[in-house]
Amino acid sequence: MLDIAEDLSRWVGQGRDFAVATVVAVGGSAPRRPGAALAVDADGTAIGSVSGGCVEGAVYELCRQALADGGTVLERFGYSDEDAFAVGLTCGGVIDILVTPVRAADAVRPVLAAALAAAANGGAAALARVVSGPADLLGRALLVRPDGSHEGGFGGHPELDRTVVGEAAAFLDAGRTGTLEIGARGSRCGAPLTVLVESSAPAPRMIVFGAIDFASALVRVGRFLGYRVTVCDARPVFATRARFPDADDIVVEWPHQYLERTDTDARTVLCVLTHDAKFDVPLLRLALRLPVAYIGAMGSRRTHLDRAERLRRVGVTDLELARLRSPIGLDLGARTPEETALSIAAEIVAARRGGSGVPLTGAHTPIHHDPASLPPRRVDSVA
Repeated sequence: MLDIAEDLSRWVGQGRDFAVATVVAVGGSAPRRPGAALAVDADGTAIGSVSGGCVEGAVYELCRQALADGGTVLERFGYSDEDAFAVGLTCGGVIDILVTPVRAADAVRPVLAAALAAAANGGAAALARVVSGPADLLGRALLVRPDGSHEGGFGGHPELDRTVVGEAAAFLDAGRTGTLEIGARGSRCGAPLTVLVESSAPAPRMIVFGAIDFASALVRVGRFLGYRVTVCDARPVFATRARFPDADDIVVEWPHQYLERTDTDARTVLCVLTHDAKFDVPLLRLALRLPVAYIGAMGSRRTHLDRAERLRRVGVTDLELARLRSPIGLDLGARTPEETALSIAAEIVAARRGGSGVPLTGAHTPIHHDPASLPPRRVDSVA
């Protein structure tokens, strides 16, 4: 539901009752990822989407029913070819959808309102809701913030609250949405649970080092992919707003000094386009020891071999060097800055989603490799 937080937060502010349907889990070629949501208010107004159109009508009716009877329901939709008019996913996938009423008098509403407000304002928060388990826990929610503080809970089960807070914090740190399965011992409520954790986090960062023509194209592609893009170069004549109008931030500083002082996380991607040893070596020596998602460096194969040797001389290990994508990008035969930017972006997406980079035509590999479609994380006990 956090993917439509801005609209839902406005509905909360207006005092509207509504029901929200959230994709909990997917299988096969389902069109939307976990966390995608459709909401319907008491007047029948709908926002969002859970399937790109395949089952929207049926989910709309489930939301209307949830508003009428106040019940939370988990529904599965799959492919059906027996009846051309049957409700199902024409793509052949399977989706599980949680439908929850959110009414003004509900005790859970303040928790949901706080989560929606955080997401709508671009803040970081994780919202945990019980998908399956004892009836008294359905519809409850727990909000976890980056500092570890939380709001709400699961009705007098402090051990369960502590377990979910810890696990949701890990989801939030990775910017991940997915399900968490907690065994009967871990839940401390006598039954196993499935918990949906939705993460809302600021846009991941892309830092492009080297204010060259190729960087300008990469900035545009990075913004298109949803990154907050920073361009950094020590040369003020090149690192200008006129040359990089699409960049969120432009920094004139030695690259390694900027990387030392700026914030990075497990979603950050670093693209080193300078291919100049005086910039590359101190920068990559630091970068290869940071827990970031991707590190790529531009240059020919000869440049890469020379750069790798220089890095070894300053103490970079072969294990650290193995993290470096160099020459940067996938083999698309790229020539122009725009084609090269596409090549780099394709490698970043493949690294993020677990893709192989090979053509899908004639292949027998899955089309989607998103971690969100992996089996849910399991917790069997509480420390």
